[in-house]
Amino acid sequence: MSDTDILMDTPLRHELAEAGYARLSGADLFERLPSAGWNALARSWDDLGPDLYMADGGRYRRRRHATFACEQGVFTRQPHQPHFQSRDYNPLNGDVQRWFDPVEQGTIDNSAMQAIFAFCARSFPLAGRQHVELHQFRIEARTGELGRPTPEGMHRDGVDWVFVMLVERRNVREGVTRIGTPEGGALGEFTLARPGDAVLIDDHRIMHGVTEIHAVDPAQPAWRDALVLTFAAGA
Repeated sequence: MSDTDILMDTPLRHELAEAGYARLSGADLFERLPSAGWNALARSWDDLGPDLYMADGGRYRRRRHATFACEQGVFTRQPHQPHFQSRDYNPLNGDVQRWFDPVEQGTIDNSAMQAIFAFCARSFPLAGRQHVELHQFRIEARTGELGRPTPEGMHRDGVDWVFVMLVERRNVREGVTRIGTPEGGALGEFTLARPGDAVLIDDHRIMHGVTEIHAVDPAQPAWRDALVLTFAAGA
């Protein structure tokens, strides 16, 4: 038995195999991760640049982006490059090379982020070299402009596996995650409500999306922070 097999998160893999997705509460996730570094990691979301590629004209999304090669659980950062999706997967912002500010190296080196990398490597059935993309998202809800976490609607990302984790909700309501099939069937909905709440997704089998967010108190800043990691084999 290899070290990877020993470290494998078997219950999550079984749930992924059965349902195509697996949910994890923040409490459960933090049992698997060291608590050191979390506060510093969460505060890195306070320094994200604007997403200037929104075809709907919105200015409600901030983000940073980084790419990695992953092999046998080892993540190696790659030269900064654009994020690209075809319109088959992103009808709103697809077929465009989108350049975002790079994720800060301190964020990547943070012990909590390194633990999240390791968690994903043992939770997804990864084989061979993987192309990994890391996205830090902040969706803001302002007076006169809704915050849209997935403006493209229910979608697949065009990869193999997706990890989505809530970092913080500040003064917002709604933002419901919806899960469905590529054929249009609904599989359920839930809210990532507390830091660390997460969902792991088989992107071949599952469509996902998040409803708009609204400020509870429109006079105060309101946002939803999320981490997304995607894995694609052979890239």
